[in-house]
Amino acid sequence: MGLFDGLKRDKKPAETVKHDEPELVENEIEDEISIDHIEVVERSVPTKVEETAPPPKPLKSFKDKAPVRHVVGQTKVIAIINQKGGVGKSTTAIDLSAALGELGKQVLLVDLDPQGNASSGLGIEKSQVSNCVYDVLLNDVPIEDVIIPDVYEGLDVVPATINLAGAEVELVSEMARENRLKDAVGSLRGRYDYIFVDCPPSLGLLTVNALVAADKLLIPIQCEFYALEGVTKLLDSMKRVKTRLNPTLDIFGVLLTMYDGRTTLSRQVVSEVKNYFGKAVFSTLIPRTVKLSEAPSFGQPITQYDPMGKGAQSYTDLAKEVIQRG
Repeated sequence: MGLFDGLKRDKKPAETVKHDEPELVENEIEDEISIDHIEVVERSVPTKVEETAPPPKPLKSFKDKAPVRHVVGQTKVIAIINQKGGVGKSTTAIDLSAALGELGKQVLLVDLDPQGNASSGLGIEKSQVSNCVYDVLLNDVPIEDVIIPDVYEGLDVVPATINLAGAEVELVSEMARENRLKDAVGSLRGRYDYIFVDCPPSLGLLTVNALVAADKLLIPIQCEFYALEGVTKLLDSMKRVKTRLNPTLDIFGVLLTMYDGRTTLSRQVVSEVKNYFGKAVFSTLIPRTVKLSEAPSFGQPITQYDPMGKGAQSYTDLAKEVIQRG
């Protein structure tokens, strides 16, 4: 007798359960609803108003510049330079220039970086720019025809567009290729207190033009692990230019950026840079803040975007140091 024989024996056949299905009524009559007496009311559906950005303001020309309210002293041409990228060159160029303008100085910012970050960071619409610094260097366009005046208080800009990307190659065959920017900027001495040149992160011909045109160098160094990497090559290039092309070239100051006082690394980098450069290092430290990173996307310097924040205060303090150094 198998194990499951009892179960098989006791198993009853399944009963078929019949469900009473409702009979279909073919000629079911539904109550008819008369709609003749209903008044149709037409509603006006409000159309969605498309949000359109206001058209960009037309760019002014140099002849429309507001009159200068103070006597400009000796013009100082300062190149903001570091061959390493991401150290805060363009941020410093924008925010230091704007801070000096708010302190009553006349400032010209020359964007010499093909990426054009200094131009876009100040809200300049590149599609409206007919001539840029490229045309000054290679097409003999007077720099006055390229200057966009009064971008912010006391601040004028020589913008850069993507055209500048080809300048490195095109300058190779040009006569006096290292002196192109120096000749252009020389005509502006006496009109501005400071002329800042935002340099590209390389040591090509554009950077050499900045080294020849500048009186001094401002070197931003970020408070990170490879802080001094590449700075020695920059100093070697500076020495060669000083020997052969620009005898007065020297370091104006070294600026420590992206400082975070909570980390031991930042404090160690500050100590190391001060030991290396000595008194050339600015006392002001530029902190790492979200607002400093956000401001360029709104086309504003930090002094406009977050005037009460740590970033704005630090660049205002830096501007005062720059004025003190003469």
